[in-house]
Amino acid sequence: MQKPSIPKGTRDFSPEEMAKRNYIFNTIREVFHLYGFQQIETPAMENLSTLMGKYGEEGDKLLFKILNSGDCFAGISDEELMEKNPLRFAAKACEKGLRYDLTVPFARYVVQHRNEISFPFKRYQIQPVWRADRPQKGRYREFYQCDGDVVGSDSLINEVELIHYDLGEDFSIETAVVVGELYRHNGEWKFNAIGQGTKDNSINALANHIY
Repeated sequence: MQKPSIPKGTRDFSPEEMAKRNYIFNTIREVFHLYGFQQIETPAMENLSTLMGKYGEEGDKLLFKILNSGDCFAGISDEELMEKNPLRFAAKACEKGLRYDLTVPFARYVVQHRNEISFPFKRYQIQPVWRADRPQKGRYREFYQCDGDVVGSDSLINEVELIHYDLGEDFSIETAVVVGELYRHNGEWKFNAIGQGTKDNSINALANHIY
């Protein structure tokens, strides 16, 4: 009898782990709200026409594509099947895909809802994303991203304000640090960031709470 399992690159979270993660997420939300950001959410899946071509050739290969409902082979000839061309097959058999990041869906959101949005629009978003990458230690196929953006303004004030965000004293961030990317390398937490302060200790404290 096969043991229950989950796909590689995904994780379960226990109640204890969820308590820690929610503490971090709630702290981040409080900071965004303090600076006037509004939360949005977008669907887990987008039309492939929205996603394809936005991440380069390698990025497109890492998109999780969703087979069309019903007969996904409809409209595909035997000759095309014999070609064994995955990109050409996906172009006809898949119309939707799981989001790769939060930036492209946000761009789609702004265009689609531009008549309902008051600009400048300060938005934040905390949702999972998916990448069809090869799982390895510290790299997952499903993980959360946290994005904050300001659209409809070219004022440098927005950039200065971003640098001054602070997650609070719980993480001992002496000077605000804006984390652009957080990842694990050789057992250590690495990150791309702007700002100054006790970055190493702060990011490790933050990462240990989330992961």
